[in-house]
Amino acid sequence: MVLQAAREPLRLEDLPVPEPGPGQVRLRVSACGVCRTDLHVVDGELPDPKLPLVPGHQIVGRDEEGRRLGVPWLGWTCGVCRYCRSGRENLCESARFTGYDLDGGYAEWAVADERFCFPLPEGYGDVEVAPLLCAGLIGYRSLRLAGDAERLGLYGFGASAHIVAQVARHEGRRLFGFVRPGDDEAAAFARELGCEWAGPSDAPGPEELDAAIVFAPVGPLVPAALRSLARGGVVVCAGIHMSDLPSFPYELLWHERVVRSVANLTRRDGEEFLALAPEIPVRTEVETFPLEQANEALDRLRRGDLRGAAVLTVDA
Repeated sequence: MVLQAAREPLRLEDLPVPEPGPGQVRLRVSACGVCRTDLHVVDGELPDPKLPLVPGHQIVGRDEEGRRLGVPWLGWTCGVCRYCRSGRENLCESARFTGYDLDGGYAEWAVADERFCFPLPEGYGDVEVAPLLCAGLIGYRSLRLAGDAERLGLYGFGASAHIVAQVARHEGRRLFGFVRPGDDEAAAFARELGCEWAGPSDAPGPEELDAAIVFAPVGPLVPAALRSLARGGVVVCAGIHMSDLPSFPYELLWHERVVRSVANLTRRDGEEFLALAPEIPVRTEVETFPLEQANEALDRLRRGDLRGAAVLTVDA
């Protein structure tokens, strides 16, 4: 499935099987998760993607030796800049990203830098493991940046939140789910996954929060989350794109409250999370779509009409 121009539907096209370059592996794709970042690329909210482009960065496939590998968003870094040398390769200014700068996994075949591929844990099918590669990884990194918060609020209960909720509960945290006003199904889903309370995101919860993670790309949720924070709390913005933040009074930030963003991931994040997930065990709830129905999957995500994660499947 190919994006020829922003804000246009993806096109089903016949492309030559890609040839791997030095250090790359070629994968026969079996599944690829559908991420909100894909939607931001397709909708033109992220600037200057490679065009034409094959989207998709939660790729599950097998190389020519039969190894099952996962390909995440971070597809290449320079390895020599000050960010890479200080363990912050997620901030590399020359980084290239799968399904944005590099063709991704909405396809039968993909190539990827072997250094940035992950061996995938046993016990997960290809469809079930795909959302761990971004929804899970970004959720995991966001949770680490939230510190040791006991009372954690999750704003937006989609693919990432439904995974990170399981990790947070495993760690003994108390969870509060904040969903779109009137979305009773999402609130019920949040409670099923361990939230002791779930309610509308435009109102405070029943208790002050020690931290909040904002997964929904909605700028006004940041001051809303700040209003729910205890002194010294942190709001972590987990998305790569968000609508503009409205102005808000300084008193919301005072008392050493913090607002911070999450940018991408590191390979260490992936190694840690993919080792942890089967120990919990994290279970993903997925809805599958054939590859040729990628536009439908993106439309459903755009409307907020998914429970858990969407995954594209590719026939062998």
